[in-house]
Amino acid sequence: MSPNLTIASLQSAYQFFHQGGFFMLLLLICSMVSVTVIVLRALALRRDMVMPPVIEREVEAIQPGDEDAANRLAKLVRYDYSALGRIIDTGLHHLNWPKSENLEAVQTRARREIVRLESGIFILEVVVGIAPLLGLLGAVSGLVSVFAAFGNDVAAQDPHGIAKGISEALSTTIVGLSIAIPSLIAYSYFTKKVETMASEMETLVADLLTKCYYHQAHRLAAQRGALPDESYAPPPLSEPLEEPTA
Repeated sequence: MSPNLTIASLQSAYQFFHQGGFFMLLLLICSMVSVTVIVLRALALRRDMVMPPVIEREVEAIQPGDEDAANRLAKLVRYDYSALGRIIDTGLHHLNWPKSENLEAVQTRARREIVRLESGIFILEVVVGIAPLLGLLGAVSGLVSVFAAFGNDVAAQDPHGIAKGISEALSTTIVGLSIAIPSLIAYSYFTKKVETMASEMETLVADLLTKCYYHQAHRLAAQRGALPDESYAPPPLSEPLEEPTA
């Protein structure tokens, strides 16, 4: 590409954005915010960062009641800062609690991790909502200025000039839609990805707790089965037995 063609392209792009005025500046800010959020969330929501494969393999390899494997997993997740690692660390840290209470603690921690994974995604939803509105507002404002100028100057009522003014006013609408559509796609993708990983983590942690409480469940079942049957007892004597007479 020749230098003259490059300069002409840059001048054309500058002219296009310059026509939008103040609203085009707001749209450019929205586009920069949207791109920043998309890049940051794409890096943070990588599966290896949220659910490290080494932890998944360790959970799947644990056999029911294998305390040594559970201890190895506890050491592995102790200093792990992934969402799955923190949730598993909570569950293993409270194994001395009853299973129902441990599940509540794990669910509380899981909700916190899901909120942390979803942080920033709502900004994309805001951009999806306001970008088309800013574009429409910029177009309406531009049309008002165009028709006001041509209405005041009778000699300037040229159809070609009116068409050019309208096309310049609609430039903000084009930019607004161009920002909203990729932002909507990214918002839907990230939301679905968080939902999918949350479901997978729930399944893994539930399976892990079932394996860890294996012996406890069997002990309780054995204790219940070993209790004597007290459903029947002989009735108490209402009167003392009489001694036989000689």
